[in-house]
Amino acid sequence: MNLKFGTGGIRATMGEGPDHLNLETIQEAALGVAAYAKTLREEPAVAIAYDSRNHSEEFAKETARVLALKGCKAYIYPKLMPTPTLSFAVRHLKCDAGICITASHNPKDYNGFKVYGADGCQVTSEAAENIQAYIEQADKKEVQDDLPFEYFLESEEIVFISDKVIKAFLAAIIKKRTQKELTSDLKVVYTPLNGAGLTCVSSILKYIGIKDLQLVAEQAKPDGDFPTCPKPNPEEPEALKLALKYCKKVNADLLLATDPDCDRVGVAVKHGKSWKMLTGNQVGVLLLDYILKCRQEAGTLPENPVVIKTIVTTSMAERIAESYGVEMIQTLTGFKYIGEQIGRLEKAGEANRFVFGFEESCGYLIGSYVRDKDAVGAAMLICEMADTYKSIGKTLIDVLKELYQTYGRYKSELKNYTFEGAEAKRRMEYIRKSLAKKPEMKMRGSKVVRHKDYLDGTDGLPKSDVIKLWMEDGSEVVIRPSGTEPKIKVYTERKEN
Repeated sequence: MNLKFGTGGIRATMGEGPDHLNLETIQEAALGVAAYAKTLREEPAVAIAYDSRNHSEEFAKETARVLALKGCKAYIYPKLMPTPTLSFAVRHLKCDAGICITASHNPKDYNGFKVYGADGCQVTSEAAENIQAYIEQADKKEVQDDLPFEYFLESEEIVFISDKVIKAFLAAIIKKRTQKELTSDLKVVYTPLNGAGLTCVSSILKYIGIKDLQLVAEQAKPDGDFPTCPKPNPEEPEALKLALKYCKKVNADLLLATDPDCDRVGVAVKHGKSWKMLTGNQVGVLLLDYILKCRQEAGTLPENPVVIKTIVTTSMAERIAESYGVEMIQTLTGFKYIGEQIGRLEKAGEANRFVFGFEESCGYLIGSYVRDKDAVGAAMLICEMADTYKSIGKTLIDVLKELYQTYGRYKSELKNYTFEGAEAKRRMEYIRKSLAKKPEMKMRGSKVVRHKDYLDGTDGLPKSDVIKLWMEDGSEVVIRPSGTEPKIKVYTERKEN
């Protein structure tokens, strides 16, 4: 196949031929993972999950079949499940690797093959390079075998992951509750955007006491065509359009929207007579302050607590963490780096120090039970937080304004620039060369007064194609290519007061 395996695995449009995801390219990817897993253990085990996208179940079962054929035990969820349940299952079942068939929030034509290590994190760059090498060596004839999926199921070389694992996942989330019971009559509208979140999110919200939970009927059931939401990304206002109509109809306090693999959650809240969509940064700082405040008051903050965020996530989080005496660790963009930091804490016997992790793209993690962003746990705490503030007559907008008064208002903006082919890479090289020749170049009318290039590794972070600029007008800019699409992302933030 012509698809390249990166740290996020493979993500591409579905279709025929070596440039697309189909049964043949899935087989090659599975052969690569099987060969890699065999270097870790003689009889390795791999966990598999899949989301609601077209062909996801088919791709997942073929992945399991190929793994079993090559001597790897495959644990597979019997139905579509959120991506965080895959990260959980890898560690819970003591697997050597994990695979999730998902393209996250991409349009319907996409699917993906995301690979995790034994630590429940997405694989490292080194592991990704090894898997790519094994994929290139793969011989598809090895899997052109008449033995079907069911044969390996009967021989228990493929095993369905039991409900006990799902219950253990939900129980781990419930342990992170900040309140024993809800105190207001919070009205919540929830949409899984035709994805994998319905069962887990609905179950946990009902468990904590959300009595008035309204589902967006048109988007409740899994549907890989996403008929009412062509771009199922909860960061996008367009994705929440139908759900907001429900909010007005039932006069809801809170709207939650999870993406197809249920690792991101978008939020809108009622304030006055209208509903306002919150950004990932705004939800992140609200949760950060809420968690630290509640745990400090309850005396449950660990000694030397740690919060982790990415370098493109709002600097306001640093001010909040500092005010509570909490250590802030910053990572490169990508939740796998947050997961790696949690893993380091665990190896040092200090996993309990981790309190919260988040990134600006609506990804949050409330505990170390998984090593990836988790919209199920985030949805639970967002509801508890909204309920707590409603009980004292405040909306999340009111609380956000109070935080701005205390820490200053940080205005963040993300712009995506789409290119064809390798043009995004060439543009990054042009920017890098321009800064080297003329470091005081202008951008958006303001001079660059300082810049930092992460390509050679800096601030103790791995090498990465990222550039950070400090501007004369006080704003900070981070430029990086997307890891999954032909885009350059430009993040700008400025403190307004």
